[in-house]
Amino acid sequence: MSQELTQRSLVDWDAAAQLAAKMTPPGPTPAPREMSKAVESLRYFAHESVHHVHTITRLDAAENLRDSTVLVVDRAGWAKANTQTFSVLMQPVFDRLRAKDPQKFDAARRGVAPTATAAEMAAFVGFLSSKVLGQYDPYAGLVSETAARSHPGGRLMFVAPNVLWTEKELNVAPEDFRLWVCLHEQTHRVQFAAAPWLRDHMLEQITSLGSLDASVWDRVRALASSVTGRSRGERPDAGLGPLTHLLTAQERATVSHVTAVMSLLEGHANAVMDAVDARIVPTVKTIRRRFDNRSADHSVVDRFIRSVLGMDAKMRQYSNGQKFVEHIVEREGMDRFNTVWSSPQTLPTEAEIHDPRAWVERVLR
Repeated sequence: MSQELTQRSLVDWDAAAQLAAKMTPPGPTPAPREMSKAVESLRYFAHESVHHVHTITRLDAAENLRDSTVLVVDRAGWAKANTQTFSVLMQPVFDRLRAKDPQKFDAARRGVAPTATAAEMAAFVGFLSSKVLGQYDPYAGLVSETAARSHPGGRLMFVAPNVLWTEKELNVAPEDFRLWVCLHEQTHRVQFAAAPWLRDHMLEQITSLGSLDASVWDRVRALASSVTGRSRGERPDAGLGPLTHLLTAQERATVSHVTAVMSLLEGHANAVMDAVDARIVPTVKTIRRRFDNRSADHSVVDRFIRSVLGMDAKMRQYSNGQKFVEHIVEREGMDRFNTVWSSPQTLPTEAEIHDPRAWVERVLR
């Protein structure tokens, strides 16, 4: 990180990335031959799943995913990569806060120390690294000029130790489980390929939350308590956690919109992985039943945003995203549902996630 960027941030992102890689527990360490076979298997199913996603979603974008990459990584590699992505998400927020009131921002920097927040961020990412099975990161191409050249369309990662651990914990057929996981993550990859405007749209929404009228210091304290879990045992209030009293009406509307889009993306991916024919994943029903008994497995960026905003209560609506998708597909057909990827205006509102008929009337009629 350059000296100039260090002065613009409340987190030393280089230190955070290095610490995250060091602090991350390695997880299961099977014999090299077993791990090698698992990595090869995940790569195979990552490729194989694209055809099935295309068949189910009828999104032609699935046939051309050459601008994004697929990686099978360990926990440390995942942690380092995601720390870099989080810097992309947060830096515009810090820039807006600094431009709005440089003196307060500089005081906040002195108060929280970027190296201290780097350690907190590393601990947060290290925790997530032990939970995540796979992740499509649409923002990975924004990290650097090199990333923009190698994977402008994002990056799909599978965390091999976690996949191995989970399939054993659930006692499910390994190959079925790996294909099932790949179906979910490849669906996210196809979503952003089908809606190339979606990445920048979401980034703009997230960044816009950096224009709070409250003091920089209050916001930093709220962020720190959210990310590190030190919230004095208080539960999020009204679904927005420690930032509830800081949000304007416009910012509440933005949070509502982000929630709706996340619900759509996750619900659509869940619908696809559950729609796969039993001839392709013979034990799909067993996998779903046992997987649902685990804690909810939201996407990584979702977890970060929810942590920063205290949106855990809001994100309990994710199950409604799948109901929204399945309701419309059942009544209108997949091709009509795919209108949702046309523009920001065709995305559902939070209210429409709960009332799919309202979306149909607004967009399809």
